[in-house]
Amino acid sequence: MPPAQAQKNQRGKETRLFLFLIACLFPLLSVAIVGGYGFLVWFMQMLLGPPGPPN
Repeated sequence: MPPAQAQKNQRGKETRLFLFLIACLFPLLSVAIVGGYGFLVWFMQMLLGPPGPPN
């Protein structure tokens, strides 16, 4: 394969990878991180009680 064709092929792969990261992976990771943090807070409140001074 000529170097120009290989470079064009590589650029296409990089573009598809970039679009996959932006459109699929980053949104899924952000939902997983926020959901995991919410679950952690919920579970800690279930074990230790809600925050604030005791009544």
